Amino acid sequence: MPLPNQPITLTAAQIADLHKKIADLRHNVNNNLSLIIASAEILQRKPESAEKILTGLAEKPHKIAEMVTQFSRELEITLGIRRP
Repeated sequence: MPLPNQPITLTAAQIADLHKKIADLRHNVNNNLSLIIASAEILQRKPESAEKILTGLAEKPHKIAEMVTQFSRELEITLGIRRP
C-alpha cells in the first residue's frame, strides 16, 4: 500500500473526528470482547445453555473484524493512503 510522499496535515476538526472514531472503535471492540468473555464464563457454569449462547457468540469476532476494517478504510481515506 503506497504511503503519501509528503507530510500529512490534518485540521483540528479532522483530528477531533479521528479521535472520536478511535474512541468509538475502542468502545465497540471492548463491548464485544466483554460479551465473549461473559459468554465463556456462562458456558463454564451452565454448559446446557451452549446452543443458545453460541448462536450469538459466533457473530462477535466477525463484528469486531468488520468494525476494524471500516475504521481502517476511513483512516486510509483521511490520510490519503491509496490501495493498489
